[in-house]
Amino acid sequence: MKSKVKIIRESSKLVDKTEDTSLYEGKEKAIEYIEKNYPETAKEFQRLQFEQYLLFCKKQMDYGPTNISMGTPLKTDSEKRLSLVGLIVRINDKVQRLLNLMVRNNRDAQNEPSIDAFKDLACYGIIAQIVQNGKWGK
Repeated sequence: MKSKVKIIRESSKLVDKTEDTSLYEGKEKAIEYIEKNYPETAKEFQRLQFEQYLLFCKKQMDYGPTNISMGTPLKTDSEKRLSLVGLIVRINDKVQRLLNLMVRNNRDAQNEPSIDAFKDLACYGIIAQIVQNGKWGK
């Protein structure tokens, strides 16, 4: 577990210094506060982030980048938009599944656990940001 936490903690070192790094300014104060006041929450968040990263890597080994890029090189704004619309459709599928199971019908899933939809939603949100930042498949 310690190596996973270290990976997540040191991920800010991977930021391209030519990009806006204002997000990371003052990060230590916020991290220290949360880790001190909510240690179990902080550790669980980090554990889940690593689990999500592992899930992402395994799925990308199976799918490759073109399922997200919709077969395009993602070089133009319209290609990125197409990819993001595809992600929105996937996100909507997951949200509708959760609404159907948990809100409308209040029943257990028959195929895969509902928590899997939440896991997919977390990954899709990050993937959308990678596409928007022009880093997908590179």
